[in-house]
Amino acid sequence: MASISRRQNRRESEDSQQQDDYAADTSTDIVSDSPVKETPLPWDMLLVLLPVRLSEPVNATLILPFVYQMVADFNVAKSTKDIAFYAGILFASFSICQTFTVMYWGRLSDRIGRRPVMVVGLVGYLVSFLLFGVAKSFTWAFVARSINGLLAGNVAVMKSIMAEISDDTNRPRMMALIPLTWNVGSVAGAAVGGIFADPVHQYPGLFGNSKIFRIFPYLLPCLIGCSVTVFGLVMAIFKLKETLVKEPTLDKIASPGVTQQSSSIATESTHLIQEDTYTSVEPNKSQQRTVRELLTPVVIRTMATNAVVCLGISMAEQVYPIFAASDPVDGGLGFASRSIGISLAIAGVAVLYLQLVTYPRLERKYGALNCYRTGQKFLIPAYLAMPFLSFLATNADKTIVGHDNEIEALSWFSLPLQESALWILLVVVMLLRTTGTVLAFTSINILTVNLAPTKADLGFMNGLQQVALCVTRVAGPIAAGSVFSWSIKHTFPYPFNSHFVWVLCAALTVMSLQMTSKIPESVNTFLPGQDNSTTETEVEA
Repeated sequence: MASISRRQNRRESEDSQQQDDYAADTSTDIVSDSPVKETPLPWDMLLVLLPVRLSEPVNATLILPFVYQMVADFNVAKSTKDIAFYAGILFASFSICQTFTVMYWGRLSDRIGRRPVMVVGLVGYLVSFLLFGVAKSFTWAFVARSINGLLAGNVAVMKSIMAEISDDTNRPRMMALIPLTWNVGSVAGAAVGGIFADPVHQYPGLFGNSKIFRIFPYLLPCLIGCSVTVFGLVMAIFKLKETLVKEPTLDKIASPGVTQQSSSIATESTHLIQEDTYTSVEPNKSQQRTVRELLTPVVIRTMATNAVVCLGISMAEQVYPIFAASDPVDGGLGFASRSIGISLAIAGVAVLYLQLVTYPRLERKYGALNCYRTGQKFLIPAYLAMPFLSFLATNADKTIVGHDNEIEALSWFSLPLQESALWILLVVVMLLRTTGTVLAFTSINILTVNLAPTKADLGFMNGLQQVALCVTRVAGPIAAGSVFSWSIKHTFPYPFNSHFVWVLCAALTVMSLQMTSKIPESVNTFLPGQDNSTTETEVEA
């Protein structure tokens, strides 16, 4: 009887367990059918990360307004038509060096943590930009930019941190903050570079007696850029928390006094920022894939289209200040440093609303892949329209936008009709180009994160994307400077005249847009462990 009673009790226990499992499954189904609420953004971390991120775009765009005049002052170019070539080499030196080291910084952050790598990168920005500000020769400036590139691994690490403190509900908004910060920094950098370059001649009443700024005319904007880096460095040292998933040590697992929470292995649902819980920053190496395993066809295809569109963006970004500073007779706009800085800043201010409000809604509704394609469709007409503005500049009043006098106030009501039309159309084209760039870059950041099989591979995947960007930023400035110099030295018809570099940018974007048709819609979601080895036949089907 006792045996029968035990079997009956066991059967009742099993029936009860099955009912509980069914109820749990039913509850899960109900929850999955309900709309997913977006996780609030971790502003305590973001308010530390954003100033750290801000230092790179400020220092990157700060030199754009005065690089033409800086290269001219070095007397390295044989004629004004060769300045674009040397400016392109100066731009590319940063990316050449970054290409060789960014993967190392990304992988190193997977091993020792994100925070120490960020600190090293910020110190590198600070030292190298001070060296750039006191450059008196092309070689010195080239070496300073190269040192900056060797230590510039923060962008890949930043993307990994953003992915680690977000989830699928708030990741689009989180990733949108990266290009948003870039745009804010670009606005500030361009404005500072244009307004404070060569202060002795721009503001003789204030800096006319300054010997140091007379000897080093481009030191002041670099010092202002360094102050942003110092602030980011202080935040990184004292406020930035480590976000890398950390594994418990064997001592803690074996210790009988350790609580269950501190001794359990971290999973995808484990909170990523915990203090005094783990003692090792070494990730689980068994979770990390080999390079061959990570380079699936979809990953290669996505990185390829990213490289192609970024080559066009890089060429356009680097050639614009040269194009704007060149004489209208050579197909340029004839702008001075301050005018170039203002034109770069205006579009950046206007795009902030798109980055903060519009993009997250578009991404949730249409997906990152469609947003990526839409951004490229914005870029194509912007590239093709830009060189036509030179026709307006040819007959413009040189006392307003020429090299002899700076713009005192940007007021279209006080400018002659032709200058007003030039500025209005320039702002429209710049806004169109910046909008396309934001859509493309924000989307590719999300797609790159979604391609990572696990969070343990985020550093590698973001480093791989940054390598693709670095390669294009090496080729882009050199190609843009060489093509623009070649085109204005000859009198070939359209499209081989001064429009040629812009036509090339548009053609590259069209090519990238076509390549996206081979990318599956599954890249719109980050699914740890997903198979990214989709074949071309499966995509077409």
